[in-house]
Amino acid sequence: MPLSSDQLAEIEEQRAQSHPTRRVVAAGMEDHLYTAHQVLDHGFVRVIDYMGDDAAICQAARVSYGKGTKSVQNDEGLIRYLMRHWHSTPFEMCEIKLHVKLPVFVARQWIRHRTANVNEYSARYSILDREFYIPAPDNVAAQSEVNNQGRGDALQGEEAARVLDILKADSARCYDNYESMISQDNQQGLARELARMNLPANIYTQWYWKVDLHNLFHFLRLRADPHAQYEIRVYADTMCKIVADWVPFAYRAFEDYRLGAVNLSAQMVDSLRRMLAGEAVTQENSGMTAREWREFEAVIRNG
Repeated sequence: MPLSSDQLAEIEEQRAQSHPTRRVVAAGMEDHLYTAHQVLDHGFVRVIDYMGDDAAICQAARVSYGKGTKSVQNDEGLIRYLMRHWHSTPFEMCEIKLHVKLPVFVARQWIRHRTANVNEYSARYSILDREFYIPAPDNVAAQSEVNNQGRGDALQGEEAARVLDILKADSARCYDNYESMISQDNQQGLARELARMNLPANIYTQWYWKVDLHNLFHFLRLRADPHAQYEIRVYADTMCKIVADWVPFAYRAFEDYRLGAVNLSAQMVDSLRRMLAGEAVTQENSGMTAREWREFEAVIRNG
């Protein structure tokens, strides 16, 4: 369970509060405020604050007063135009602040997106909880034979059980030693900032992560992709559901023009035109490398 009963009670108290405001609010996002959406075995994503909505994107694009145009259809059309033509600044006018609890190895991937403000739980000052990510059996997989940074088929039977036993035992042993090193019972105790180096990468950390919508969409385009690592993809999938309720017009445009779209090189576009004209196109006469050709075929033949 990612949250204790005390934490759940605190969240319910926060959600019960209501404050008058002249700010534009998004009804869909108001329903998400403070709620912890569980991810993995001990993780979560919850919205702490946000600014803006679909109308704020249109307002910024037109540099005008008020909430976009009187026509909702016009606002959606404008947002789709902005997304289609890779305009970025109007989407930067919306921001979101999230509280995320995640394994350290996922955090190290996540932090590669250097376009957000981050404040992480400090293990120099505080003691980390005994919580580790242990994958479900279906997610214990072998190394991919075709992708050096991916996984292949799930391990089966005794081999899966052996790996899970190792993960659980190593996690418990490392934390036992961590507790022993920082303990001050009949000893001086090691500094927390040093003791933390013995903890495994599957221990959970937490942070506040604030980002604008343009950069959030970039994060989601990469991390909600089917090729992204499962453990970060499930966080991205959860965030997609939140964003869809926050800025529905912008999210639908993002799904159409980013998440569900593909990029074609000049050679790919040329090859596609030649195919439509009835010409026989092969890898040899396409100007593409063998890998580019495989990727091109995957787009036009397999969907």
